[in-house]
Amino acid sequence: MTDNNDCVLDVRALSMNFGGLRAIDEVDLDVRRGEIAALIGPNGAGKTTFFNCITGIYNPSEGDVFALPPQGPQKRLNGLKPNKVTEQGLARTFQNIRLFSNMTALENVMIGRHCRTRAGILGAVLRGPGTRAEERDTVAKSYRLLQKVGLEAHVNELAKNLPYGAQRRLEIARAMATNPFLLLLDEPAAGMNPQETRELVVLINRIRDEEGISILLIEHDMKLVMSLSDRIFVVDYGRKIAEGTPQEIRDNPAVIKAYLGEEHD
Repeated sequence: MTDNNDCVLDVRALSMNFGGLRAIDEVDLDVRRGEIAALIGPNGAGKTTFFNCITGIYNPSEGDVFALPPQGPQKRLNGLKPNKVTEQGLARTFQNIRLFSNMTALENVMIGRHCRTRAGILGAVLRGPGTRAEERDTVAKSYRLLQKVGLEAHVNELAKNLPYGAQRRLEIARAMATNPFLLLLDEPAAGMNPQETRELVVLINRIRDEEGISILLIEHDMKLVMSLSDRIFVVDYGRKIAEGTPQEIRDNPAVIKAYLGEEHD
């Protein structure tokens, strides 16, 4: 494990059982401040299950998940609901795009801001000066996020009418609207063409460099993983079999056997 002063996510001996099946088996993983880390492994290795344990969709069977925000004390995430995990500063995207398809790009990002706004139901009904000011602030911040991901020209377009790559970027903008310190991206390049993938790499680097957000991603595109990641964790059959720099992972015999062997079949 890394020094906690440098750590934004600390996962210790995480296990997840489904009946008699152990999908995750005592996995340790940490993400450092300002780092782009990747979690890789063959299909069915347990990567998305791991994300689901971190983000409150599953309550892990064993182990601990700690969030360590840059400001404030560490928080154990086990057992928290997904919206409460988001409030702690972790935001995620999904393998299958989960946008509100009949809302505009701007409205989708504004929904992401909801967990950081203060107006309750009464404020929304009465629409006092404070509520109206907060709404204006939400619109402005949401528009800036659309600019950041290159979607300002699509501000009033319905999400379902956006090109596929733009929908992926919109999902990232919506996650960023929750004001996270850690962004979890589940196969962000899935289904993208080479040009869209190149744009995604630029965007992820900008998010880290300009916003100071740490990133943990699951991805099958090895070229993207190797070019983008500071560190890589490899799982196979629910166990962590390696961690290291891209070069160390590239040269690791266990990884070649588990992961690249699949590629050569």
